[in-house]
Amino acid sequence: MAVAEALASGLEYLTIATQLLRRVRVMDAYAGLWEAADPQWWWRTPRPSDAVDQLFWIDEEGPIAGVVLTDWGRAWGCDPIIVPGAAVPLATVWTRALVAIDRLGIETVEVLARDDDFELLGLLSGAGFVADRERSGVTWMHAHDRPEVAVLAKGFALVDRAQATTGPHPMRRRSGEEVEARLRQCSLYDPTLDLAVETADGEAAGYALFWFDPVTKVGLVEPMRVEDAYQRRGLARAMLTAGLERLAKRGARGLKVGYGTDVARRLYVGAGFHVTSTSRSYRWTTRVGTD
Repeated sequence: MAVAEALASGLEYLTIATQLLRRVRVMDAYAGLWEAADPQWWWRTPRPSDAVDQLFWIDEEGPIAGVVLTDWGRAWGCDPIIVPGAAVPLATVWTRALVAIDRLGIETVEVLARDDDFELLGLLSGAGFVADRERSGVTWMHAHDRPEVAVLAKGFALVDRAQATTGPHPMRRRSGEEVEARLRQCSLYDPTLDLAVETADGEAAGYALFWFDPVTKVGLVEPMRVEDAYQRRGLARAMLTAGLERLAKRGARGLKVGYGTDVARRLYVGAGFHVTSTSRSYRWTTRVGTD
């Protein structure tokens, strides 16, 4: 098939990135790091990268590769994404990623790479990227193996955005006042899968988003948080198990969640998830003021 290059920004970028990641998952049940819902979750807050033209390679069936650049504030994330077996080699995608980084004048770049992605690891090393010490990971579970829904502690209630949409979104403090409006621009966002645990007086004690992709049949947990004042009361497990139940009833076959801390890993493994890959972040910083 003929392959063409295309540039896209804003919601057009989000649509193409969603198509690309869906195609990756349809080709391989565990390939890569991201689901189609991940860039939609990243869309929750406005970023300078929204206006950046993102590069994709497209054949007659749709996107087969792309370079996704995301401004996280502390650094820009760079994600080279390729459909398994695609005609575009990783080396080509990576070279174009470096060109884009240079063109945009980005000072600090981070790339999350799986420990078993030896080709990408070699390219990162050759470009001077340095590995972080901490590891994160991805866990999966078949929907048939999901745990029973845990009983919520007394004095708390589980609500979703379809039941209670008049109050402010519980993620606004960390993601900004526009978070709900931005999420509702995303094709995979479903308010009934957007759960929160509230106290008797309506205060948000925790929240979690669950994403279902009807094309790949993957249910993704992203993000999950319990506020510090309400830790160690079983609220995380109650939200997690309730969300997984909703995903399964929606039609999800594979359930996925990533972790960045040992506490999170223990929660997910304890619920029946299995670690399928581990990763580290690799960083490159411009040496300003040097020859």
